[in-house]
Amino acid sequence: MLQTETAPMRISILGATGSIGTSTIDLVRRAPKRYAVQAISANSNASGLAQIARELRAGFAAVADPKAYRALKAELSGSGIEAAAGPEAVSEAGARDADWVMAAISGASGLEPTLAAVKRGRKVALANKECLVCAGTLFMRTAAEHGATILPADSEHNAIAQAMGAGSREDVRKITVTASGGPFRTFTKEQLKAVTREQALKHPNYAMGAKITVDSSTMMNKGLELIEAHHLFDAPPEMLDAVVHPQQAIHGMVEFRDGSLVAAMATPDMRLPIAHCLAWPDRITDAAEPLDLARIGTLTFETPDTDRFPCLKLARQAMEAGKGAPTVLNAANEIAVAAFLAGGLSYLGIPLLVAAALDAAAQRGLMHEPSSVSDALEIDRAARSLAAELLPEIAAKSS
Repeated sequence: MLQTETAPMRISILGATGSIGTSTIDLVRRAPKRYAVQAISANSNASGLAQIARELRAGFAAVADPKAYRALKAELSGSGIEAAAGPEAVSEAGARDADWVMAAISGASGLEPTLAAVKRGRKVALANKECLVCAGTLFMRTAAEHGATILPADSEHNAIAQAMGAGSREDVRKITVTASGGPFRTFTKEQLKAVTREQALKHPNYAMGAKITVDSSTMMNKGLELIEAHHLFDAPPEMLDAVVHPQQAIHGMVEFRDGSLVAAMATPDMRLPIAHCLAWPDRITDAAEPLDLARIGTLTFETPDTDRFPCLKLARQAMEAGKGAPTVLNAANEIAVAAFLAGGLSYLGIPLLVAAALDAAAQRGLMHEPSSVSDALEIDRAARSLAAELLPEIAAKSS
């Protein structure tokens, strides 16, 4: 492991009880003396957060839900760990004095806390999609202004970042993210009509939260990753592509102008990209099992079918339109997926609702470039309201 100096690296983990936070903590547990945990946060899991705070000897613990404050305070009684609650408290966790911050809060609520860390000029391991999808231009501009280092913690973007190290940015011709194809890769449109919640939650390679698992199955997740890559790597839409790669051995590829194609390969284990961010610009030893290519045997690739999976096309259109379109896309998709998971919308109704919300948002003037975080959140709020308004009509049409 790294950080052999006597002074440990000061870190904070936003979203400590989620899957990314848990993987980060697993890496920290392996060398606890090399890291000093400044702050951690969670949404409402006071008991889980308190347990982590005590184990890692965190200085500050915050829950976003004010109703969870009393439980957190009681769980941390006598520990000397400061407890707080509410959105402002989570932003304070992001702003605490740390060298490195894991930004793993899911949803638009992660914008303010992540920007709080960015404004302190930290190394920020970014695992929150909304920072780039909802306010990408604003977010990257703020990072540049404050000298923050943005380290992509998502497996695809981390792979791309590593592959880009093979040449200069000016020589990059094409950037490609890979997709597993999800559980319905071979389904016909007729079969997709009957997809159930239980089927959609069975990802072939990863154990993830319900929302992102459904997004993976619709390929919306891949569309959102293209939008993220657009901002992370300052890449025009025409430079970005996605390919279906069921084995998920390759996570990202970069083609250079001489025709060279550099592919970043690894076992599908989120601890690898997190470890890369945690140690950057160095490496951690044995963060996860190495890839066994002989065992995999064959690598295959397919062009995504946007007729069967129109969410990818919708995301690309939103990326090309820019301004507030990605914010609307993301908000409408969250409403659609939540409705699907609750049994109020069919599987094929998800892209129908997103498309209807994008059309309606354009007519209502919601597509302007967010000028601030509050502006981005207002576009997000208005788009969610619009999607909820359209939901009964789309649900009836797609049933």
